[in-house]
Amino acid sequence: MAGLHLEEFVVGQVIRHQLTKSVTESDNMLFSVMTLNAQPLHIDFDFAARSEWGKPLVNSLFTLGLMIGISVHDTTLGTTIGNLGMTETVFPHPVFHGDTIRVETEVLSVRESKSKPDRGIVEFEHRAYNQDGALVARCRRQAMMLKKAG
Repeated sequence: MAGLHLEEFVVGQVIRHQLTKSVTESDNMLFSVMTLNAQPLHIDFDFAARSEWGKPLVNSLFTLGLMIGISVHDTTLGTTIGNLGMTETVFPHPVFHGDTIRVETEVLSVRESKSKPDRGIVEFEHRAYNQDGALVARCRRQAMMLKKAG
């Protein structure tokens, strides 16, 4: 698997993920409908056109999921036991259909488990930017990570 083990994370390490994604109208509509989020700012073009934005906003929970999803291949693919939490999640700039999202992840802390010797906890800060370099999302995520076997 491509994910890193606990011992491979270094505090202060910044991973600039190569994978990017252009967000489509279909992404936003499907996610909003699947999660039963009927917010007209996301799914009603007429309503959104009369808002201060003048067009639909991409659902912020889609943006959060995309940001973390982009990070998985380089950080936790096959080496995470599970997410423990996400804190300090902010969306300082809106995402619109057609925006291309890139992500970087910083390792904030690494510690071994006090009760289970095969694992530990890594705290990440994920940051997502649009094609113009505007920060569109940021969150801290705590994940339980496997140590290398042996």
